[in-house]
Amino acid sequence: MTAIAGLWRFDGGPDVADGCARMLAAQETYGPDALGQWSEDGIALGRRLMRILPEDKFDRQPLIGFGGKYVLVADLRLDNREELTAALQIPDATARGLCDAAILLAAFERWDDACFDHLVGDYAFALWDKDRRRLLLARDPLGTQPLHYHCGNGFVAFASMPKGLHTLPDVPYAPDEERIAEFLVLMPESGSRTFFQGIERVVPGHVVTVTAAGVRARSHWEPKRQTIKLASTDEYAEALRHHLDEAVRCRLRGANNIGAHLSGGFDSSAVAATTARLLAPSGKRVFAFTAVPREGYNGPSPRNRFVDEGPHAAATAALYSNMEHVLVRSENRSPLDDLDRAFLLADRPVLNACNLGWEYAINDAARERKLPVLLTGQMGNMTISYNGLELLPELIRSGRWLRWRHEASALVGTVGPARMRWRGALAQTFGPWIPTPVWAWLNRVATRNTSDVLDYTAVHPNRLAALDLPRRARERSLDLGYRPWKDGFAMRLWVLRRGDRANFRKAALGGWRIDTRDPTADRRLIEFSLAVPTEQFLRDGLVKALPRRTLADRLPKMVLDEKRKGYQAADWHEKLTAVRNRLAVEIDGLEDCPPAARALDVARMRRLVENWPTRGWERTDIMQPYRLALLRGISVGHFLRRATGANR
Repeated sequence: MTAIAGLWRFDGGPDVADGCARMLAAQETYGPDALGQWSEDGIALGRRLMRILPEDKFDRQPLIGFGGKYVLVADLRLDNREELTAALQIPDATARGLCDAAILLAAFERWDDACFDHLVGDYAFALWDKDRRRLLLARDPLGTQPLHYHCGNGFVAFASMPKGLHTLPDVPYAPDEERIAEFLVLMPESGSRTFFQGIERVVPGHVVTVTAAGVRARSHWEPKRQTIKLASTDEYAEALRHHLDEAVRCRLRGANNIGAHLSGGFDSSAVAATTARLLAPSGKRVFAFTAVPREGYNGPSPRNRFVDEGPHAAATAALYSNMEHVLVRSENRSPLDDLDRAFLLADRPVLNACNLGWEYAINDAARERKLPVLLTGQMGNMTISYNGLELLPELIRSGRWLRWRHEASALVGTVGPARMRWRGALAQTFGPWIPTPVWAWLNRVATRNTSDVLDYTAVHPNRLAALDLPRRARERSLDLGYRPWKDGFAMRLWVLRRGDRANFRKAALGGWRIDTRDPTADRRLIEFSLAVPTEQFLRDGLVKALPRRTLADRLPKMVLDEKRKGYQAADWHEKLTAVRNRLAVEIDGLEDCPPAARALDVARMRRLVENWPTRGWERTDIMQPYRLALLRGISVGHFLRRATGANR
């Protein structure tokens, strides 16, 4: 993996090489193994390399192509190397000596801007087109690799991470307070703004074209709304199984033994199990890491959740002789302990600070075992384990009332703790068309939950109103009342695009030398899943019907039949209680940081610490203000203090 950087002064200024070198030096932790740089006529490009893939030993970036017309720096892993080299008619013997960036350059030489249609993998790259005097900046469809840029007076600069850009004196170092406020209310990360003033991101699935005349961005990936029609439910399962196998297979490159997250649910379990199956013939092993509460924890669980995913994960691991199951407990880590490290490595605030401890503990465990690759299943809920509940409004909209009655009745008749009531089935069906005020009233009556944004966020009410954040939310298709969606395709695509975890993946690389890969984010798997009829996912009242059929050959009955969800970091409240005094100190510091005082309801956060609960941590009315509002407020406040120097 790679950290890249570049600087272009439109007037041909002579200092571009020095500026690029500073940006690369600031990103050394992400690429300590090799340094390469090129400069000419007012533009400089460079990269720092961390060798993970076998072909990285051939990496000589920056690469020059088309007789000097193109110069490329790329942070990538191509998952369809064989397909690309065949299409480009590159002999196998030659291909074996090419790094992935060289194949990308050959693809651009062949297909120019249309090359994106041929690429599968995780990538962020910059390409200088000398003849057309343009700089292209691009990221893969889900933005698994980061890429940031700054447009200044007479120049443009780019870097994998903001810290690279911050080495340039013309780039401001200050938080973007509006973006922070949006983050607090869980606004989708749409658009190019980041958490720092003057620094933009290349939006996932987009290419940015920079010329001396200006900057233009366009989407290069837009899944088509289409429907795959197969002959039987078994054929759909077999097709999904094929795509999952291929998505995992191509992400095993560059490692002998593999690390994988393993929860009690479908997604990471499917990835870990598939990995074990694929590695078995070679004798290689998969180390499966499961985050569990402290030893002996028996606290209450929220409704329809189970607090210890260890037994479910162990049942999966027991099926595979080459899977070593590792329970990870982060007992000595509070939600505050890793915020400094997260800031230094990720250059952005943490959304769920209570999960940071176990995520970093798993990274520690993987590094101890010298595992360079860690597989996850973060996008699985929208691909391999989509529940299909949007079928209910889809059936109503298409006039298929009898089928709706069948599915709704079957859902209500489900036996077990996750059984749906009639009011739930009706809400799921007609909720998308209920006016927001009515929905909020019904929600209060049914659940005693106000569904107010101020329940689960620490944003200052004045900031909420001044920025008109509810309007911004509507413009980005975020329903602050969280009504159900009426269209499964639109919902899944929106969820896939709402976040940007690339900085955290780069943080794992820089902090632990671990390349985090998500097979459930495979472009081919996503496009197939989106094209499968929704009724394959909800069938005869069984949610996740297609995933259950697909994974029946690789997951245990205990996991397949479980209708509850796992509850990660179930002992979060104990760890938070242990640092209650530190929380008070953190809040004191927020008042001395003007951006934090403007963004956060510090008085409310202080009251929460003073009026500490002694029980009821599984209840929504306790979890929302403490696990969500307070902890997220502390995380955002910490970021603002670091980004303004108020903590010094």
